[in-house]
Amino acid sequence: MSHQIDPENLPAVAPHNHGRTPAAWATNGLIVLGALFAAVGLMIPLFALVWVGAGVFVAALAVGAVLRALGHGQPLR
Repeated sequence: MSHQIDPENLPAVAPHNHGRTPAAWATNGLIVLGALFAAVGLMIPLFALVWVGAGVFVAALAVGAVLRALGHGQPLR
C-alpha cells in the first residue's frame, strides 16, 4: 500500500547551500567565541568574563539575523 504524490503537489526544492553562507559562518563563529569566553570565565573563576561570553552569544544571534536580512544568509522561501 504505497501512496504516491503527484509531481505538481511536491514541495519546492530547498536551496543547496547547506548553511554555507556568510551569515551562518559569522553566527557560528561568534557563538563558539562566546562559549569559549564563558568557559574560560568559569574556569578562572571570573564571572565578568562569563557575562561577556553571554553578551557575545546574544550579539551573535543579532549579527546572524541582520546578515540574513541583508541577503547574506539562506533565503526564507
